[in-house]
Amino acid sequence: MDAAFAALMRWKGMKTVFGTATLAALLLVSPVLAQDFLAPLQEMVEEFTQGSDAAPGTPRVAPKSVGDVAPPPVPRPRPPSLPDVPVVATPAGVTVEADPEAPAEEAVSDEEEAPGLGEEPEAPVPTPEPEPEPEVATPVAAAPPADDRVYQTACPAVIQGLVEAETAPPLSEGICGERSPLVVTGVMSRGRMVPLSSPVTTNCEMASALPGWVASVDGYASAMLESPVATVMTGTSYMCRERVSGEKTDFTSEHGFANAVDVTGFTLEDGRVVDVTKNWLPAAEPEGRLLRLAHDAACAGFTTVLGPEANAEHHDHLHLDLGCHGQSCTAQICE
Repeated sequence: MDAAFAALMRWKGMKTVFGTATLAALLLVSPVLAQDFLAPLQEMVEEFTQGSDAAPGTPRVAPKSVGDVAPPPVPRPRPPSLPDVPVVATPAGVTVEADPEAPAEEAVSDEEEAPGLGEEPEAPVPTPEPEPEPEVATPVAAAPPADDRVYQTACPAVIQGLVEAETAPPLSEGICGERSPLVVTGVMSRGRMVPLSSPVTTNCEMASALPGWVASVDGYASAMLESPVATVMTGTSYMCRERVSGEKTDFTSEHGFANAVDVTGFTLEDGRVVDVTKNWLPAAEPEGRLLRLAHDAACAGFTTVLGPEANAEHHDHLHLDLGCHGQSCTAQICE
């Protein structure tokens, strides 16, 4: 009995499912049929969703569109007989006080309108001048400590032993001066050091040019006079002055830059003295030939060589320097 009832219930469930599926398929195929079928269902839903206050059987009111809304009521105009301010009767015995916010001009008395009648005006109170601000001294930056170091350069001729010299302190005298002067006391010639008659203060360039020139004169003296050079007789070296050329000039001499040396002659090892003043002439004598060879050899290693035939100021010495001549500093003056 129970099995039969269960089978019957399953059969009814299958019929319901099959019927619902069939109805859904028909509604999808025909939209018009779906609308007619679902219209009663929609009316039933709307009845359930209406407010609970609506009485049963009350016809539904269709919602009004935006254009059907009535405008808000406008208040009626006031009667022209009514005053703008409400009239309130003042009780007996009550005094009406003046409005405290009334304009001050109405309470001004005649005495206030004409002040100063028969009275002297008060003297104006002087305004105190502002006191000047104290000046604050601007701190002065402390000067950097002075550099006591002396910046000089080494000379290769001294390092190589071509000259015997010591480095002197920098020279500074107006436009004149030299940062790394040398005090030369001897020059190397053919393997031996030839001393100078007096030390000369010159720069590294001049000190480097002297050994080659002295070696040339020394070799000639050994060959022609049969006695090598024992001493080079020197004159002026560093001196801050104008150039001497027979005419007044504003040029500073190369002596002012420790760039020139004057040689007055040579002393040979046999004791002979070859002096420019005494032996320049006669030129044919051995001593005269030695001095002319010394003059010409100097023109190969110095840019300026002046002898007795250059001008009267050089009648007693040979002037040698490395001054710059021409734009490239390679031009030479040999007189």
